[in-house]
Amino acid sequence: MATRVALLSRDQIDQLPERAREVVEYRKSGLSLNHIQGCPLDCAYCIRHTYGLWDQRVPRALMSDAQAVEELVAHRYFQPHVTPVQVFNRATDPFLPVVRPHTFAVLEDLDERELTNHVLVITRHQMKPEDVEWLNQLRHIKLTLLFTYSGIANKEIEPYPSSVAADSLKLMSRPARRRYRTILYWRPLVPGLNDSPEHLDAAYRLAQHADATVFTGLFYRDEIADYYKGNGLPEPYEDTARRKIVPETLEERVLATFDAATPLFRKTSCAVAYAHGLPDYNGHIGIPELCDICPLSQLELCRNAHTQPSPERLRDVAERLPETRGLVVMDITERAAVVSGLESEQSRYYLQHALGFQVHDVRHPHRERRHGRADIGWKGEKQDD
Repeated sequence: MATRVALLSRDQIDQLPERAREVVEYRKSGLSLNHIQGCPLDCAYCIRHTYGLWDQRVPRALMSDAQAVEELVAHRYFQPHVTPVQVFNRATDPFLPVVRPHTFAVLEDLDERELTNHVLVITRHQMKPEDVEWLNQLRHIKLTLLFTYSGIANKEIEPYPSSVAADSLKLMSRPARRRYRTILYWRPLVPGLNDSPEHLDAAYRLAQHADATVFTGLFYRDEIADYYKGNGLPEPYEDTARRKIVPETLEERVLATFDAATPLFRKTSCAVAYAHGLPDYNGHIGIPELCDICPLSQLELCRNAHTQPSPERLRDVAERLPETRGLVVMDITERAAVVSGLESEQSRYYLQHALGFQVHDVRHPHRERRHGRADIGWKGEKQDD
């Protein structure tokens, strides 16, 4: 497929913010490939704010698709057939008209290498009927399409209508036989903005078309809060947090809206694994209150695959990377390994996926029932974000 996004020069790349120059980056649900950056959809809460890329609305490439895939598979964090991969999930939409040829090129390249890794593609854009046939030709990668849908009607916060993602989800879920899977990515849920009974009911109806549904809240970082304030947008929370915010009462209302016949998950990896009939690659099963909404068949699958690593095993995996050699194992239980001495969250994700077991940094404790989310909106807990 022909390249349709302009390629930046070396000088132009050097002028980008430091994090924007990092084409391969570990994010929570996988190793993320982002050699194309720039998006015109202008969602006010976009994570691009935190990368210094908010003003970049025209997609531009930092390198060719072939170069990017080579950089991904040669990366020290990449493990063939193990590491979950995300494509264009940080700084553009993979199905923008000018970006979609690059998305297909990347997927095709990964598939031709006969890799069986999970590959996640997150979009809110319009899919086409011919996409079904094309994606069904991919034989090796475990492809999941996640359709970001919020139902937010305020065009100052979300100019691009959620109805497009809803229609795309229905289109791509319709074929009875397909190799890829579809997820309703119901986010961001924000109290007072898109949590009315009508909003919840609409999401429930849409979920009937998907293989699974994930619900989650808002990343409300300092940069995003500054943008809201500077543009007179309604501020959803008084405080910011490093984790997503899902208030307790909102979660309760979401759970009450769904029934046992409609698979609903709190975590992306849980929904993706379920859709493919596999155990969760993040090992969440050790945290029972996180899994109390999961289908019984999935619980059994995850329990059978759940293996608590020894401290020696954890250190052995850590020895493979220079930035994890300072690892100190504080504790290991059925729930998680608690560690210190890691240089970054990225190395923690590497350990977690290598082991298929939860790895928590002692600096950022996971509170019971918070499910790794911010404490904002929950009772009786001191915030740690």
